[in-house]
Amino acid sequence: MLALLLLISGKLVLVQGLDLGGYAQAATNQLTETQTLAANRGQIVDANGKVLAQSVVRYDIVIDQVNNVAGDPFKRVNQSKQVTEEISRDQGLSELADALGMKPEDVRTLATGTAKYQVLAKAVTPEVEAKVAALRVPGVASVPIEQRVYPLGQVAGNIVGYTGENSDKPGVVAGNAGIEQTFNEQLTGQDGSRTYQRGRDGIIIPSAPAQVKPAVDGQTVKLTINSDIQYLAQQAIRNQVQTLNAQWGNIVVVQVKTGNIIAIAEDTTVDPNNPGATAPESRASRAVTNAIEPGSTEKSVTASAAIEEGKVTPGTQLTIPPTFTIDGQTFTDAEPHGTINRTFAGVIGESLNTGTVMVGSQLTPQQRYDYLNKFGVGQTTGIPLPGEAQGILATPDKWDGRQQYTVLFGQGVAQTPLQTAMIYQTIANNGVRLQPRLVDSVTDANGKETKMPGAAATDVISPSTAQQMRDILEGVATQYSYNKLGIPGYRVGGKTGTAESPGANGAFDGYTASFVGMAPMEDPEYVVLVTVQRPQGNIFGITQGPVFDQVMGQVLQDYSVPPSTTPPVKLPQTW
Repeated sequence: MLALLLLISGKLVLVQGLDLGGYAQAATNQLTETQTLAANRGQIVDANGKVLAQSVVRYDIVIDQVNNVAGDPFKRVNQSKQVTEEISRDQGLSELADALGMKPEDVRTLATGTAKYQVLAKAVTPEVEAKVAALRVPGVASVPIEQRVYPLGQVAGNIVGYTGENSDKPGVVAGNAGIEQTFNEQLTGQDGSRTYQRGRDGIIIPSAPAQVKPAVDGQTVKLTINSDIQYLAQQAIRNQVQTLNAQWGNIVVVQVKTGNIIAIAEDTTVDPNNPGATAPESRASRAVTNAIEPGSTEKSVTASAAIEEGKVTPGTQLTIPPTFTIDGQTFTDAEPHGTINRTFAGVIGESLNTGTVMVGSQLTPQQRYDYLNKFGVGQTTGIPLPGEAQGILATPDKWDGRQQYTVLFGQGVAQTPLQTAMIYQTIANNGVRLQPRLVDSVTDANGKETKMPGAAATDVISPSTAQQMRDILEGVATQYSYNKLGIPGYRVGGKTGTAESPGANGAFDGYTASFVGMAPMEDPEYVVLVTVQRPQGNIFGITQGPVFDQVMGQVLQDYSVPPSTTPPVKLPQTW
């Protein structure tokens, strides 16, 4: 007996004192349970704090069919009468159906069987979940899930993007497009945890230590977009596309001195609450993803380069022949004419290909390329949206005999509407090109705001050249057919663009019509670009002027820009 007691005592010392086999830890592990505390995904808000995307708590209502059948009848406390009552399974399921807004027979079918986990309803509101919980139906439980909602629907949908289920974390969303995708890391919070111990009966042990690691919610992403301007621009371009029976269209609004994107509006805009309802090719922003030939809006690059290099001034007198031939290449204008006398301002104002080539040919091919490159053609802008197109700008050694001249008036190159808008931002900003800013800041769960810096500014042309270009552009609005432009009280300038558009087989089968302008001209604050792809009808009779007026007028009003106090500049156009 003494030997046996010594043996048992030794074993106890080994097990309890030394625990060489880790039995205590194993026992603790068996009793320990860790519950994930889900973090909320951060909000996306516009420049004024209006919520564009947010996460809400929803619940999946599930049932253990075996437990439910076993609990017939079941007891529960009647809260109003403060008495315990006995309820039949059938009555409980009928009450459950009423709370879920379902047919009683459908609930009975789902509740009957041998499955331990059967979904009755998905993504119900907390109010509905509370009604279900109060019924105390055996086997019924609620599973919290995160659901992403977009209160403004289609407004800025192509920019905000949308989410889908995270493949690594069922029930947790991840960004699939737009800002939701590019800022997914910042928007995604860090899940927390609660660790505690249960007894064999499943009841939490009160005296056992509990460890809680709080969840950290995702950051709030604040955009530069003004949702009111965005909505107006979306309506305006949708109406214009429908009126012209065009393929698509968009509007870009840029704040000149900051590069802030106030709106990128598409005629077809995805509703992030239901992205499947929009065709895949229309879910992104074509103003960012589609590179097209810019046409005559590119003449401002040629004009800027020629003035900067001292080849001409706005008042330089030119005699323009009906056609202009150089190096065996002949160029004509949209409208036939005889020999005419025009100043260089008149050449750009009247959008003459002949006069543009006459002046632009004084620049070397390398100079032509360098200025296009400095204005941002052929390179991405760095805007934080997926799928931005780089555009096409071949190096001079790859230009053929004709392309070396067509690049002077916007053919043989391709760029996105956003890149075109930023060319005019540069001219409006005294020759300084900025990176477009779409995200203003991110704010963490503790309220610490971090501003999103842009790339370093690029000096493209001198302030003097930029001013001369603005004087030329004001002439387009005041002295040519586009004098239909007009925002009461404000001086406006801009440039038209008409380019041929290639079809699926590479042949040109339509046109791209655009207008880009700025205001007020004495100190431009905003640039607005309107682009319409393949409008139907006489292309030379189509104008985007009224759409520009509508959007720019609202922008100037919303941002309380003071009206112009000086008369418009009217450069001589002929001699």
